[in-house]
Amino acid sequence: MNQAKSSVEFKTALPNQWLGLLGGGQLGRMFCMAAQSLGYKVLVLDPASNSPAGSVADGQLLADYLDDAALAELAERCVGVTTEFENVPALALDTLANRIPVSPSAFSVGVAQHRLEEKSYVSGCGVPVAPHAPVRSTADISEALLPLLPGILKTARLGYDGKGQVRVSTLDDLRKAFADLNEVECVLEKRLTLLREVSVIVARDHKGECITFPVAENHHRKGILATTIVPARIEDVMAAQARASAISIAGALDYVGVLCVEFFVVEGMGLVVNEIAPRPHNSGHYTIDACVTSQFEQQARILAGLPLGDTRQHSPSVMVNLLGELWFDEQGNEREPDWSAVLALPQVKLHLYGKEQARVGRKMGHITIVAPALEQALAVADQVRSILGIGDDD
Repeated sequence: MNQAKSSVEFKTALPNQWLGLLGGGQLGRMFCMAAQSLGYKVLVLDPASNSPAGSVADGQLLADYLDDAALAELAERCVGVTTEFENVPALALDTLANRIPVSPSAFSVGVAQHRLEEKSYVSGCGVPVAPHAPVRSTADISEALLPLLPGILKTARLGYDGKGQVRVSTLDDLRKAFADLNEVECVLEKRLTLLREVSVIVARDHKGECITFPVAENHHRKGILATTIVPARIEDVMAAQARASAISIAGALDYVGVLCVEFFVVEGMGLVVNEIAPRPHNSGHYTIDACVTSQFEQQARILAGLPLGDTRQHSPSVMVNLLGELWFDEQGNEREPDWSAVLALPQVKLHLYGKEQARVGRKMGHITIVAPALEQALAVADQVRSILGIGDDD
């Protein structure tokens, strides 16, 4: 697979210069804070006036991601541009790449945006993926797919946090699910017996220098990440394999930026790549409080042409996601969670994203627990869940 290269070279940015950001979500908010701590100003391009990133950035362009004038201003004012979500239009990245460095490239983002291309690229690196097949029309649903059942039908594009995914057990289930997904291009994946879900955050700069953070163990609730435990409770050999595979994938993509590689630990198969995310990741939030350099500082360093930071984890950690349902009582009345009780626990760090309205399933913030031992961090995480009324993970 050939990939277009930008002719614009990365250069070391000086303090007070501007870094550009496409996207105004919470990942962008944390990027802004990290970049500002290094002395940079951040200009956000996002169509929402009350975005989490826009509220802390040094400037914001209120425009669509494909607005020519906004892209031109971003390129004029900034020394480089990065992204905070994977569904940014590739055309916007291509347009910017003709004038300033862009991290990650439109090519890398394009691969991650399409599940079939993503699986093809990962398997081409010699890294296993789940058995799968494309479903592009009802004609593709035949007995040839029986070996993949029971399975999960996923839209090829735009699915995240459990959206665009339907569990299927029979061909009739598959036909109904394909219809319910409006017969858009899909991929059918065989449902595997999972022992663990883990992820690796990779940071790779324009010179090809590449480092990883410790392997994280992830637990979900209703398809949304609920808890991350670091270090992951897996064998050292498997952790080393996960980190090596993530580096291999980043290298094959000639990736520049922060990348997350999600793995399944499968009974009888070992590590299998689930998906890649071309940006900082929810499972890497622990790095803010538990590592020498956070994933967001790495993102800013890479864009600014600075050396990569130390990824060493100095404290065992547990991250607990805070979703919008915590802001409602059993009768559906709005309330504020008991932050005082949570913050009375000395191991707790609270991060709220500044979102004005809570909704069920909406990511409103996270809590990181840091402790001298992982068992202690896990125990405090249980206390946090009890105080806030968070149920068990799936």
